Amino acid sequence: MKIVESDLEKAREDWGNGLISISKKFENEGIEKASELASLIIEKLYDYGNGPVLFKPTLSGGDQTFRLDQIGALSYFVGHNPKYPKDGGFGIKSWREVKSRTAAQFINGTVAMWMGWVTLTDKEGKITKVDKSWGYKMDNEGKLKIVLHHSSLPYTG
Repeated sequence: MKIVESDLEKAREDWGNGLISISKKFENEGIEKASELASLIIEKLYDYGNGPVLFKPTLSGGDQTFRLDQIGALSYFVGHNPKYPKDGGFGIKSWREVKSRTAAQFINGTVAMWMGWVTLTDKEGKITKVDKSWGYKMDNEGKLKIVLHHSSLPYTG
């Protein structure tokens, strides 16, 4: 089995839909249920089960810039973790729409990389645009797993 372009599109859609569902779960059922859902989504989309994922979230810095394990990733998405006191919960910011625009992608068998722009819209209509890169590896079931995730705010200089 080899990765094709539509696999990358689906992986980005799954990530965006996951983010939206975490936001809605938080709004409707609170942080505990949102954390449970976020944990399941991270497990489904990221390859933490096979080792570290190279994850640099948009809003992270200092000694906690990189989230190489699932606990660090979960904290970034839902916050509420005293070990990561600066995490505000990127996944619980009332997201309603996530769109991506490709700058470039690379596919080689069961490994692929994508980079471009991701535009997120919250329930008030406020838009956040981030520069994003994802690296994927196809698992034994033919599903893409994120092995690299780098995100940053656009340069404004």
